[in-house]
Amino acid sequence: MSRHRVIIDTDPGVDDAAAILMALASPEIDLLGLTIVAGNVPLADTLANACRIVGLTGRTDVPVHGGVAGPLVRDQVYGKYARIGAFAEDLVARSDFSPAGEHAVHFLVRTARAAAAAAEPITICAIGPMTNIALALIQHPDVARGIREIVSMSGAFTALGHRTPWAEFNVYADPHAAEIVFRSGVPLTIMPLDMTFQALFTADHFARFRDQGGKPGRALFNLFTTFDRSDVNRFGRPGGPIHDATTVAFLVRPELFTGRKATVGTQLTGLTMGYTYADFYQKMDRAQNAKVMTGVDEQGFIDLLIERIARHGDTGVDPRTRGGQNA
Repeated sequence: MSRHRVIIDTDPGVDDAAAILMALASPEIDLLGLTIVAGNVPLADTLANACRIVGLTGRTDVPVHGGVAGPLVRDQVYGKYARIGAFAEDLVARSDFSPAGEHAVHFLVRTARAAAAAAEPITICAIGPMTNIALALIQHPDVARGIREIVSMSGAFTALGHRTPWAEFNVYADPHAAEIVFRSGVPLTIMPLDMTFQALFTADHFARFRDQGGKPGRALFNLFTTFDRSDVNRFGRPGGPIHDATTVAFLVRPELFTGRKATVGTQLTGLTMGYTYADFYQKMDRAQNAKVMTGVDEQGFIDLLIERIARHGDTGVDPRTRGGQNA
């Protein structure tokens, strides 16, 4: 079985936890490490949260690297639920798992260069502000040759924003970093709010995490039920999205998604800083730089995420393998 060699760049974060646990339970993913950035909460908290998430699974082979503590240019902003901070012990059990000593940007550079030398390029799942990735690309442009693709949960086009009326949070938190990544020439797949809003998880789905997913599943249940994620006025029905997990699901089951090529960029100044645009019809004098996902098989994605989280609850099966056999 061909496996994606993946780094997850992340700012945990509740949705991030689901994406990380999905990747750790997917034999299609060879998770090389996590690179951590400030975003949903300050860096000390995102780093602690990442270690707790990985620690739940016993996957001490997956290093966690602390990265950049703030955006490149703009003032620091945090996520909607920043007050949750470091995950409390009654939500996610404390872990003795510690971060690696190497800085996240150095790890990205070193790993991408080695991947280029071996002709085995990596994939980056970017599910937080893209500051770590941007710094790696602008400081060491050669690392782009070692990146097969960046799959980014970012942007909002027809759906507009959720952190502000015009912006999706990951871009809003560091629009200058996003624009560097968008213009890097690395192949991009964008998972915008327009698509993530199409797959809504309800209390029944969270209960299945709890009942089937062992300690990781119970932690996800705790996190997802701490705040009411429904927005019936916006979504038209009960439930809420799990945005970040779509990046991992795309690598595992790309047939669940439909998309279109576009030129994607970011507004860097003024009141609407952080607004992302997508030119699907080549109105601009710029080459198309991304494939934007516009649709998702809702039931297929929900079933896949539930099934992968349930693998953590089967103590007789290594979640990295199919049916307990070597992948």
